Amino acid sequence: MLEHFDEDEVKTLSPLVTAYIGDAYFHLYVRTRLLNVTRKISKLHDLSAKIVSAVAQAEAYQKIEMQLTDNEREIFRRGRNAKSHAPRSATIEEYHASTGFENLLGELFLRKNFSRLDEICELAFNAVQKIS
Repeated sequence: MLEHFDEDEVKTLSPLVTAYIGDAYFHLYVRTRLLNVTRKISKLHDLSAKIVSAVAQAEAYQKIEMQLTDNEREIFRRGRNAKSHAPRSATIEEYHASTGFENLLGELFLRKNFSRLDEICELAFNAVQKIS
């Protein structure tokens, strides 16, 4: 059963840990949303890989940033500033931005703020759809 973490408990977790949770949630969110687009597994895989990539997440965050609260932007910054290594498929800036985005999603998930979590995922999904 999912435990609820209060704000202080979530802040004690490494941003890379909460980003790990946020990444998993966003993957599932995107895959579920894509069922409205296609039911072919190869197409589902290709589309989801593009949308959950560091490059797409970084660009999606830029497009939705102004719709976030100051607190949500601060959570993003904590994740963006976490020490990590960028993959070859993205620039360091894109990778850090995607980590910040995933950190935001992970914190919302762990606090069980599902309505805001889904709102942000939908905004990001729609922003990436317009990019692709």
